[in-house]
Amino acid sequence: MSVLPSHTGAARAGWTRGVVYIHATPKALCAHIQWALESVLGSRVSLDWRDQPAATGMMRADLSWTGAPGTGAAIASTLKGFTGVRYEITEDASAGVDGSRWSYTPSLGILHNRTSANGDIVLTEDRLREIITLAQGSAEAMTEMIEECLGADHDAELDIFRHAGEGTPVRWLHKVG
Repeated sequence: MSVLPSHTGAARAGWTRGVVYIHATPKALCAHIQWALESVLGSRVSLDWRDQPAATGMMRADLSWTGAPGTGAAIASTLKGFTGVRYEITEDASAGVDGSRWSYTPSLGILHNRTSANGDIVLTEDRLREIITLAQGSAEAMTEMIEECLGADHDAELDIFRHAGEGTPVRWLHKVG
């Protein structure tokens, strides 16, 4: 397993970092998810699987990673193929590339959002103008569209799984290549 250099803990120039949160997965998929992450990251991955208290029989794990910009999208695409998994992936902003967050639940599918340096979801000027136009003066419609853009439904579904894992350790991995 490759780990981040100990001198700074920061990603190398031109690289970024992020975290994979597997909030809930059936036990039978744990090894397969680990292999999928190894394939994307190009290095051995050792996840510390723990019981997910919010869902009997489900497991959870976290993994911090470093890699080229776009690694978060590659991880999200790979994990999307697994049935019954709830996950989130973050990718920090890097030179010329916005940060991102992907959230996935079996009932809602995948949601991708751009993020600011502190992790807040960023709505673009064009998207806000579209919401204003589509809402046609209805504050209720505008609120619903903004909540949808911010991922309120994903947050509501994932919150119980997020809180069940508070205080768990995170491991840093470095992408080879």
